[in-house]
Amino acid sequence: MKKIEAIIKPFKLDDVVDALSEVGVEGITVSEVRGFGRQKGRTEVYKGAEYVVDFLPKIKIEVVLPTALVDSAVEAIRKTAHTGKIGDGKIFVLPVDSALRIRTGEKDEQAL
Repeated sequence: MKKIEAIIKPFKLDDVVDALSEVGVEGITVSEVRGFGRQKGRTEVYKGAEYVVDFLPKIKIEVVLPTALVDSAVEAIRKTAHTGKIGDGKIFVLPVDSALRIRTGEKDEQAL
């Protein structure tokens, strides 16, 4: 089992969720987060005053899935979240040692 964590632009969320569903991903967790990478935030002007927005709004998607689905899920996220502009995001793949469904007690891949 693997966990995919993807940080994407907020307006790409619906497209990414649809793409993940098409490759067989059944469960997903989405969080609104803020952060920055190489773009280092941006400068805004409000009522004539200039200020720096250090942390940009992003969406964090978390998916735990069988190892067999990882490559297709990562590629679906990459293709769908891509705009070609700075700040498109990152995808991380991490190992998952164990999973447990609280309601039924099912373990590992049966818990997914």
